[in-house]
Amino acid sequence: MNAMCAGKTIAVLALIVSATLIPRIGRAADAMEVVLDQASLMKLPDKVSTIVVGNPMIADIAIQSGGLVVVTGKGFGSTNLIALDRAGTVLMERSIVVSGPRGRDTVQVYRGLLRETYSCTPGCERRITLGDSAEYFTAIAGQTDARNGAAGGAAAAKAPAR
Repeated sequence: MNAMCAGKTIAVLALIVSATLIPRIGRAADAMEVVLDQASLMKLPDKVSTIVVGNPMIADIAIQSGGLVVVTGKGFGSTNLIALDRAGTVLMERSIVVSGPRGRDTVQVYRGLLRETYSCTPGCERRITLGDSAEYFTAIAGQTDARNGAAGGAAAAKAPAR
């Protein structure tokens, strides 16, 4: 009789474990993971009329032909994307999780509470990342804006007059 009780206990425990793990595995597959400042592609279902992004400060989308959407990570966190048909029926709902850069090519230097980020591919260069100290972020953003302005000015100077 003890063997029968032990068998039932194991069966109940297996049922409880599977009931808690299987939904989590299914939800994890539904989440799209995007790295900050990177883009990923997502295929939409047919007949999509409206797309809603829960928080566009976390993820941005650009609709492409062939039912593709480019999802770009704009800020850390998670949000959702909902695709509706013309009648307002939900065709798809998907979580989007935006995380920081991964890998050995990004280095973060902390000076007390202040943080600086460097991209080291192969040499280390300054890089702007959300969460960097305000002074560092502003200095690098200013340099980037000045460089882009100079490049735009050079391109305009080379353009033929109309």
